[in-house]
Amino acid sequence: MIRQTTDPRHQTDGRGTGALRAALAAATEDTLIYDLDGIGRQYAALCAELPGVAVRFAMKACPVDEVLDHLARLGSGFDAAGPQEIAQALRTGVAPELIHYGNTVKSDRNIAEAYRLGVRDFATDSLEDVAAIAEHAPGSRVFCRLATTGEGALWGLSHKFGCSPEDAPRVLDAARTCGLVPSGLSVHVGSQQMTAEAWGAAVESLAAVLEAVNRRGIVPNRINLGGGLPALGVLDRHGRPLEPPLDKMFAVIREGMDRLRAVNAAPLEFLLEPGRHLVADHGAIRAHVARLSSRRRLDGTREDWLYLSCGKFNGLYEMDQLQYRLEFPTHPGGRFVDAVVAGPTCDSDDAYAQEDGLVRVPRAVASGDPVWIHSCGAYSTAYATRGFNGFVPLPYTCVGGPAPDGGRA
Repeated sequence: MIRQTTDPRHQTDGRGTGALRAALAAATEDTLIYDLDGIGRQYAALCAELPGVAVRFAMKACPVDEVLDHLARLGSGFDAAGPQEIAQALRTGVAPELIHYGNTVKSDRNIAEAYRLGVRDFATDSLEDVAAIAEHAPGSRVFCRLATTGEGALWGLSHKFGCSPEDAPRVLDAARTCGLVPSGLSVHVGSQQMTAEAWGAAVESLAAVLEAVNRRGIVPNRINLGGGLPALGVLDRHGRPLEPPLDKMFAVIREGMDRLRAVNAAPLEFLLEPGRHLVADHGAIRAHVARLSSRRRLDGTREDWLYLSCGKFNGLYEMDQLQYRLEFPTHPGGRFVDAVVAGPTCDSDDAYAQEDGLVRVPRAVASGDPVWIHSCGAYSTAYATRGFNGFVPLPYTCVGGPAPDGGRA
């Protein structure tokens, strides 16, 4: 199913480009493949939809050097969660001012190390964190992160991060008193956000806080709209297509930026921290079938299970909340069964949702047959364990992008 937006560069059926498919077909062992050109096109499409918005790629979504290098060449900065990610971002050659320390959870040591590395932009959401930034990163710029409900997102992010709109003026006021620069506000509407309304609600919250801090003589110059833009090629946990209204989301964001500019007493710059939106649909895994088996449940019904060589702990961490599209290249037709899909480990969570989460699987698949797992370019490497149950993280490769001599790879 192709999801059409006003910009054809956003088209995806969740099954990858020709280059990605060719790499999957050529692979003889399990591997994760990233399509750098596809990621580049997605970045260009995003910039076209939101002109003038500075992109800070959320590194946690895909901390792969080649992907980060490619995005840096295209002009992206980075949203980092700690000194290790900051150091990795700096290795791409980006200037420290293009790196935002977006994690509101950070120790004194983390703050001091980030400051030593040249970072001067810090997210915050509490008076205690402000005091620590003032002590260990004097003179830095801070963004106060506002809490959101997370409604409409697969992962709401509504509990751990962000302060209330009522607390935000106090946080920025404290930053000013401590000698920091109360540079801006930030939000995050939740990961894999599926509604445009979430962006509208975030804008209203931002506008109210801008008016409140302006009355205190604090005039921010930047708004960080955070992450949340969705991938297009995955299914929900019941196997139904996810069809986020991407056109409407972009329209609401553009209208929201105009509203915030009108509210604030000084010009505003805008930042965005996309993660999965840039990489999810441009990564795929070549895995193999471990077994297709059938067994009778305690209630007497029979159930088919497809066990794969790749699962929750070595590439498909999000399989409890969504389904990745599967393709069986050696079995394009024939008879099918409805099966529960599971990974190879001895953990019961290593499986797709079992209630209405069955997948159509060729009955003829045999152990060792290849299976292509699409739209898994986000979080696959980041969440993989070091080797739970002895199943090691997948190796990865990249296709496309510039070759070392400046030509095409």
